[in-house]
Amino acid sequence: MSTVIRKIGICADHGGFELKESLKSFLTENKFEPVDFGATELNNTDDFPDYVIPLAKAVAAGEVFRGIAICGSGVGACVAANKISGIRAALITDYFSAHQGVEDDDMNLICLGGRVTGYASAEELVLAFLNAKFIGAERHLRRLKKIQNLENHP
Repeated sequence: MSTVIRKIGICADHGGFELKESLKSFLTENKFEPVDFGATELNNTDDFPDYVIPLAKAVAAGEVFRGIAICGSGVGACVAANKISGIRAALITDYFSAHQGVEDDDMNLICLGGRVTGYASAEELVLAFLNAKFIGAERHLRRLKKIQNLENHP
């Protein structure tokens, strides 16, 4: 029986570059296919929107299963990602929110802080996020519809 290998988009600016590189290997080890949206080298003058926006667009278009965006705190990456219609991103710092955000809110992009999230913790959060499934209960669908209506008619 073969397992479907899911493409996971990942990006980081200088504040999350080292964590991104570590997570790429971790994703591969856990049977995911990382798709790197940059940065491809450490550059202390780069800007997170240059990487987060293309990643978020790819997630929204279904080109990758889910996304991981990393900046120094994770806050800027989250703000930028949520500007893209169809993205439900959250800054995640705990295990419960990593899976509950998917189960209840259909979160499709996790944001992490490269300067505040340790490697082991990031791995745990990413696995919880990627292995979670949207429950799709009526109340969850009702809430998502309200958000989608706002995106379509601001």
